[in-house]
This record gives sequence, C-alpha cells and structure tokens, in this order.
Amino acid sequence: MAIDQALEKQALEDQTPEDQTPEPDTASDGGETRRPQQCRQEKIAPGQGWIKLILRPLLFLAAGVLLIVALGAAQKIGWISAGGGGGRQLASSGDENVRYICPMMCTPPQTEPGRCPVCAMELVPANSGGGSDGLSIQVDPAARRVANIRTVAVKAVSLTRKIRTIGELSYDEGTLKTIAAYVDGRLDRLYADYTGVVVENSDRLALLYSPKLYSSQVELLVAKRARRQNRSTMVPGGTYSGRDLYDSALERLIEFGMTASQIEKLEEAGEANSRIYLCAPINGTVIEKLAVEGQYVKTGQPIYRLADLSTIWLMLEMFPEDAASIRYGQKVEAEVQSLPGRKFSGRVAFIDPTVDCKTRTVGVRVIMPNEDGLLRIGDYAKATIDANLGIHTLVVPRNAVLMAGRNSVIYVETDPGRFEIRRVVLGPSSGDTIAILEGVKEGEQVACSGNFLIDSQMQLAGNPSLIDPMKAIAGSEPDEAESAELIAAFSKLSADDRALAQSQRICPVTKLPLGSMGTPPKVDMHGTAVFICCEGCRESLLEEPHKYLAELAELSAAADSPRDVSRTDDTHTDIPPIGAMQMLEPQLEFPQMQAPPANADEVKAIEEALAKLSPADRDLAKRQKVCPVTDMPLGSMGAPIKMSVNGRPVFICCEGCRGPLLAEPVKHLAKLPREAVR
Repeated sequence: MAIDQALEKQALEDQTPEDQTPEPDTASDGGETRRPQQCRQEKIAPGQGWIKLILRPLLFLAAGVLLIVALGAAQKIGWISAGGGGGRQLASSGDENVRYICPMMCTPPQTEPGRCPVCAMELVPANSGGGSDGLSIQVDPAARRVANIRTVAVKAVSLTRKIRTIGELSYDEGTLKTIAAYVDGRLDRLYADYTGVVVENSDRLALLYSPKLYSSQVELLVAKRARRQNRSTMVPGGTYSGRDLYDSALERLIEFGMTASQIEKLEEAGEANSRIYLCAPINGTVIEKLAVEGQYVKTGQPIYRLADLSTIWLMLEMFPEDAASIRYGQKVEAEVQSLPGRKFSGRVAFIDPTVDCKTRTVGVRVIMPNEDGLLRIGDYAKATIDANLGIHTLVVPRNAVLMAGRNSVIYVETDPGRFEIRRVVLGPSSGDTIAILEGVKEGEQVACSGNFLIDSQMQLAGNPSLIDPMKAIAGSEPDEAESAELIAAFSKLSADDRALAQSQRICPVTKLPLGSMGTPPKVDMHGTAVFICCEGCRESLLEEPHKYLAELAELSAAADSPRDVSRTDDTHTDIPPIGAMQMLEPQLEFPQMQAPPANADEVKAIEEALAKLSPADRDLAKRQKVCPVTDMPLGSMGAPIKMSVNGRPVFICCEGCRGPLLAEPVKHLAKLPREAVR
C-alpha cells in the first residue's frame, strides 16, 4: 500500500509545477486532514531519490550491454569487420589487385585479407601511394608541404676529411748513438756525469785508461821507425814479406776508437799514452748513463746513450680505414698535453704496412721539428690530419641517407612529386656530408627532409623500403653477411635437421628464408618434419596444414627447376692454373775478395812456399789464391795449411786462421772465388 500511495503522489507532483505552492486551507477540518498528508510526503521523499539514482542508470547499462553483444555477434557472423569496411566478401568483391599487408611488416604482402600469421594483427589494404609502380610513390604538392619534404642535388666535390687521432712523442731512432768501450780498460773520469746533459760534437765525455791501448800505440811508433829504417837500409834484392806492420798497427788503433786527429798527435809527440778520451759523435743529449767513474769496462760495453732532440717522432695509432687515406709527406698538426692551445706541425714519414694484431691499429710516424726543445719525449699529443678523399666524389647531406644495419637507402625525385628508392654504397663522411660510391648520379635530386615519411608510405604500399630494400633488386642474392647469419642459425641444429632445413630453405607461412629470424623451429606434420621461421607461425601452420604444405611443395619445385648454368661453366677460365710449389734455397752472396797486390820479391816467396805442396794441392791453392779468413795471399806466411771444411779442402795462411774458419765456415767460404769452391 505504501508503494501505491508513493506512486500516486509522484503522479500528482508531475502534474503540479514545482514553482507553484498550494493555497492554504483555512477550514479547520481541512487543515487537520492536510497536515497528516504533508508528514506522509516528507517520510516518502527519501525513497523517491533512491529510485531516480538507481533505476535509470541500470536501464542505460542494460541497453549498452545488449548493443555490445549485438555488435560482437554481427562481427562473428561476418556482417561487419574490425576495419569497419565490410566483411571479407565485400573486400574480395572489390579490386582484385589489392594487396594486404601487416602493419608491423612481419610478412610479405598477401592477396587476401585476414590476420598476420606472426603477430596476429589484422591485415590492412596496402595504400598505393598515389600511383605506385613498385619502386616509387607519388606525393601530391599538398602532402609534400605538410610533410616538409625538401630535396637537394647530388654534387661532385673534392671531399676532405678531418682525421683526429692520438699519439706519443718518441726519440728519432736515426739520431740515437751509443758510446761504448772500444777496448778493455778503466774509466778514470766521466765528464758527462748525469743524464740529460747537453753535449756537442767532439766534446769529451770520459777518460779511459787501457794498457792494451798503450801497447798498440807503442807498436805503431815502433813500426813507423822500423819502416823508415827498412826503406833506408834495404839491400838490393832483399825481400820484405808480410803485411806492413805500420798499417796493421794503425788499423788496430782505429779499431780501438782513436780518431784521426788523436793518431796524428800521437805520431807528432812520438810518445805513447795509456789514456784516451771518449768524445761525442753528434750534438745531442745524454739520455742514459750506464757506467760510473772507476768502473772497469770490457770491449763493447755501453757507457752512454745519446739522442739528438732537435727532431723527434710523433708515433700515431690510427684505424686501418683512416690510415688508408694518409700519404707520405702529408702535413700533421698536433697539440701536446703539456702545452694546451699551442699547435706544432710535422710531416708523415712512415706508414706501417701491417696492422697490430692486438690493438687493430696502424702505426704512423710523424717527424716533428723541436729546435726550441719544447716537446718532451713521452708526452701525449692529439693530432689532426686533413685527408683528401678523392678529386671527383659524389656527396649528399648525411640526413638524406636512411641507414638500418647493413642497409642504406636514398629517395631520388625522378619526376616532380615521384620519389624512387635507391640502395646506395656509402663512402667516408666529412662533417655534414657523406660520400656516395654507388647508387646515384651527379645532379639528381634526393630527399633530405621528410624522407622517413616517404619510407613509411613505401612500407604501407608494400614497396621496397629501408626494412627490406632488397625487393628493389630483382633476383638479388643475399650478401655474405646474411649468409653468415643463416649459417650461424643452422649450426644450432643437428646434422639431420640441418640437412632438412637447408633443403626446405623457406618458411611455408611467411615465405621468409629459414634462419633469417634465428634457429628455425621444427614442427611434426603427420610424420613429416616441417621447419618454420619462428614460433609465431606454428599456430597458423597447424590450423591450415594442407594449404601451407601445398605452397611449400610448389616453392620447392620452382627452386629445384633446372637453371641456366652456361655462365658458371666459364667462371674461372681467365684464372691461370696453379703450378707446383717451388722451393728456393737461400744463397749467401758476399763480395769476392781479391788478393792484395804483391811485388816481385813477394811473388817469388809465394812460389817457393807453394812448391812445398804436392802437385794436386798446389793446383788447388793456386785456384783458391787467398786465405778465406785474413784475405792474404796463400804462401805469404809460409807453406799453406790444408784442412777439410764440410768435406771440402780449404787452404789457410797459418794456424791462427783454423779456429775462425771452423767457427763460421759459411761466412768465410763465401769469400773465396767460385772456381775454388767448386
């Protein structure tokens, strides 16, 4: 009853305007009867708000649920599609040349609508792009202004590249000198007594005491007097055999380190000196002091190391591709770490022909003048080289090239508004420009702004794009890098599975090469092993196995069809055959030594000495002529001595030559005349 009364009151309120107020009833009995009704209305008012807030939203919610259920049922039946453009029957009844592509570009364009077998996204019709011919698209002027597409011309310029590298300052190895002891002795005095002292040519560095040097000086003076007396007292017909003692003593002093001026002073004084000064051979700096005063040194022991620091080397480490642009004599500017802001210039003197196996860099040597001595050995330097990359090089702005992995493409405006894709081969870059080695011609207009939008339109049209530019080349083969990826993907399979995958070659679902998306998974189709490119293709293959197996059979038959191999028969006709490897024995070539000239008396003495040999040995000695150790004529020191060296008869002048000949037989035998060796 309370609900019926509430509904009646609601109807009365709907008929009475809200801004009108009921007239008060003056009758006593009427007032008494109205007052309970007003109280009743006040008690029922909260129930009215609950109905208004709950009932109406529930009605709208129920209507929305019914509408969604109806739309889902219509889409499932096929009356409408997710693209909003009608069902598959309506789409297929249109243009038969329409191709459907995946928005994620997972698979090649399809001829029928549906879902992508990889990512399961709805395939969309490919946009033709305003008259696409498969390699280009047409962009109308309005779209070009909106996309801000701008073009520049391909130019041929002399490209100069600025190469920056680092290096270290080092000694000029051509000026390094070592001061060593020429004879055994004691260092009485060291005049250059610390490392770093600057010396000039002929400066005294040390004073060496040597008894052996003293005896050699005495021999020189005695030999000089004896030669003078022999020339004055020699009787006619007398002989003076052997080498001149004076010349022998003079050569010995030179070998002991005495200079010509020191020997001249010795002869003028006529008195031997047991001490000799060691002098600097160049202007330079003492970089190492290897001995101390009072130390005894042996022959050949180093005492000082000198270096001329007026010129030093800057040893640079460069990448092989940068070193290929450097030439001999090229100017180099360097800034050393200890003198920031100051530039030093030099010239390239040497480029290492090998690559360091550890650092994978090429060493470049730069000669730096250092007359002021500001450059210090061991300091680091930053070098800059302007390398000329070519006289006639095609260049474009860097933003005109789209690069993704190994792919580099450019969009060329062949006609007004028509942009064609070109796969290019890039060269070195310089600043904001980059060289193009192949793919464009001089004067062609290329897109330098908005080219990403052009590439997106090419993808939507199903044309070649940055993701897959190989479509632009008919019958193109995968490059070596792609083949290496396929080999790496197949290597993870077993031997039997690898053979099956290589014979199948392509995925039956996506038509992509097996291995292009990693190791191909194996699917068992009623006892037949089928490989797919990725796991996303498994569901599609299992839903329609007969369709994909039939397509796989057709593709395999087309791939196994006989091809023209006439070109492969003569591929290597111009290559000469490789002959047998020849082993070349190294031959030591030494200058043939000739016997020193002899006078008539010496010739007679030699003939008498050779006459003491047997006839066969005499003939061998005459063919040999000289001693291989001393280079003196055989017989000048008495009868020659015969010895066997490696089964070969050899004559020496005296017993003192036996040891050196046996120690280094190859060296000494190479000096003999060839007829004697035979």
